[in-house]
Amino acid sequence: MSRSVWEMLRPAVLIGALLSATALLGACNTMEGFGEDMQAGGQAIEEEAQ
Repeated sequence: MSRSVWEMLRPAVLIGALLSATALLGACNTMEGFGEDMQAGGQAIEEEAQ
């Protein structure tokens, strides 16, 4: 009952891919929030300048 290397590593590769995808999607939300914060900060500065 010899298993190939791919058969042994497949679960680890799939878990790694899922974790990577989750991290990338989380980073998108973080960057979106950062952009919104920067925009709000810019608007506050603009309002103070008027």
